[in-house]
Amino acid sequence: MDPSPRRSARARHGRWLGGGLALAVGAGLALTGATAGTAYAADVNVAKNAGFESGLANWTCSAGSGATVSSPVHGGAAALKATPGGQDNARCAQTVAVRPNSTYILSAWVQGGYAYLGASGTGTTDVSTWTPDSAGWKQLTTRFTTGATTTSVTVYTHGWYGQSAYYADDVSVFGPDGGGGGDPDPVVPATPAGLTAGAVTSSSVALSWNPVSGATGYHVYRDGSKVQSVTGTSATVTGLAADTSYSFQVSAGNAAGESARSAAVATRTSPGGQNPNPAVPRHAVTGYWQNFNNGATVQKLRDVQAQYDIIAVSFADSTATPGQIVFNLDPAVGYASVADFKADIAAKKAAGKSVIISVGGEKGNVTINSDASATAFANSAYALMQEYGFSGVDIDLEHGINSTYLTKALRQLSAKAGPGMVLTMAPQTIDMQNTGTEYFKTALAVKDILTVVNMQYYNSGSMLGCDGKVYSQGSVDFLTALACIQLEGGLDASQVGLGVPASTRGAGSGYVDPQIVKNALDCLTRGTACGSFKPSKTYPALRGAMTWSTNWDATAGNAWSNAVGPHVHNLP
Repeated sequence: MDPSPRRSARARHGRWLGGGLALAVGAGLALTGATAGTAYAADVNVAKNAGFESGLANWTCSAGSGATVSSPVHGGAAALKATPGGQDNARCAQTVAVRPNSTYILSAWVQGGYAYLGASGTGTTDVSTWTPDSAGWKQLTTRFTTGATTTSVTVYTHGWYGQSAYYADDVSVFGPDGGGGGDPDPVVPATPAGLTAGAVTSSSVALSWNPVSGATGYHVYRDGSKVQSVTGTSATVTGLAADTSYSFQVSAGNAAGESARSAAVATRTSPGGQNPNPAVPRHAVTGYWQNFNNGATVQKLRDVQAQYDIIAVSFADSTATPGQIVFNLDPAVGYASVADFKADIAAKKAAGKSVIISVGGEKGNVTINSDASATAFANSAYALMQEYGFSGVDIDLEHGINSTYLTKALRQLSAKAGPGMVLTMAPQTIDMQNTGTEYFKTALAVKDILTVVNMQYYNSGSMLGCDGKVYSQGSVDFLTALACIQLEGGLDASQVGLGVPASTRGAGSGYVDPQIVKNALDCLTRGTACGSFKPSKTYPALRGAMTWSTNWDATAGNAWSNAVGPHVHNLP
C-alpha cells in the first residue's frame, strides 16, 4: 500500500500516492477496553513521554532523525521533529506494556510532511494510518486489539523518504494498563542554580543557568518583573537602557507550577555609542571573497573591486563544539600577518563597505540544532566580529538547517551586536521554493534584522516560479520568476537579491551574461526587459545582486562587477 521507496524524492505528491492508498482516520472512535463499548476504570495512556517533554526519553528514532523542538507544539513545551533522509523514513518508536485480549485507541497529533502512525507486534492485525502534508496540527487515530499472549506492542511514527520533516506531539495509546502505568504526574521543579551574566551591550544582557530536571521552561525576571519565557537554559534580555544597572533572576516551570526564583545576579549595560558599521546602500552589490586559492585570482581585501558594497569573507570554520565557529586566515592569500588583514577590513569599512564573515559554503557545515549550539554560534560569531571588525554574518549553510535554533542563534547574535549588524543569506534555489522550507522560515522569522537574501541561481535544476510554471536556469525568466516567490512570500523587496556566478568558471552551471542580470533587475524594478514571465507589479526597492566570487570576477577582468555594479547602483 505504501509508495515505493525506490521512487525519486522529487516525485510530487499527487503523482505517486495513487488510488491504492486510503486515509483511515477513526475520528469518531470511543472504544476502549477488551469489550466493545466498555471503558475500564484502569484505562490509561500507556505511552511514556507521550508529549516529548523529556526529550526523546523512551523513544528511539532511526538514523538520528529525531529531535525535540519548542515550536511548533500541540501541547506542553515540546514536540517531536523527525527529518527523513534519502534511505530513511525517520521512524520514531517505543514499546509499550499492554494487556492481552484488549483494545487500544492509538492517536497522535501531527503536522508538516507526510506523517504515519502505527502499531506492530499486536499479536493480531498490525495497524497504521497516515496523512499527507499538513500546515496545521491534525490528529491521526486508529485502534488495535492485542493477542491472547501479547504483553507489549511497538507504536511508531514515521515520515516518507526524501520528503520534508514531520512533527508529532501528544501520542496516546489509550486502554487497559499493561503493568507499566502511564506518565507520572509532574512535580514543581527545583529552583535553577548557576545564573550568570554573559555578553553585555548597551541595550542587552545575555544570561545562562544550569538545567533543572523536570522543567519544561524557564522564566526570566528583570528587577522583579517577568520579561521573558524560554525553553532552554539561556536568554538574552533586550531593550535595556545604556549604562544602567539591572538585577536578574530565573525560575523553572512545568505543568505542575513554577519554582522559586534563583538568587539575583546584578550587571550593568555598557555605555551607548555610535554604530561602528557603515550603512548598506539602498541598492547593493554583494561579493564573496575567497580565503583560499582555488585557481581564481588571489586577492587581498584591499584588492576587492570598488563596486562591491558587501564583502563576504569565505569562510568561517567549525569546531568540535556544535555551533561554534572560528576564522583561520589562509596563508595562501598572501597576508603577512593577521593584523594586516584586520587593517584591510578597517579600511574597507572606512570606505563605506560592509565586511562580513560567511558561514558554510559547499564544504562547510556548522550544526545549530539545540539551545546550546545556538548560543555557541552567537557567542563565537560575536567574538569574531569583535576581534576582526566584521560588520555581521552571512548564512551560506548548504547541508540543511534547523529554522528554530538558527533563528535563536541569529537573534542572540543581533542582541549582542546591535541594530547595525548586517545579516545576509545565500540559500540554494530548492531552499526557497515555498515558505515552508527551513531557509524561508528562518528568513521570515528574522525579517526585522535581515539585510538581504541572495539566493544562488546556479548549480540548480529547473525550478518552479511563483506562477507555478517550470523554468530552467540561465534565463531572465529563471531569475525573475523565482525571485517573485520571495517577493510575494513575505520578504521585503529590499531583502531580495539575485545571486549569480561572476564567470563560467565560478560555478558548475548557471552562469549568465551580465546583460541577463541587468535585464532581470530592470524587469523586477521597472517592469521592462522581461522575458515571457512578467511580474504583476514592480519592486523598485529590490536590494541588488550578488556574485561568487570577487576572485572569479577579477579572473575574468572584472567584467561582471564593471557591468552589473553601476546598473545596481542606478536602480530606482
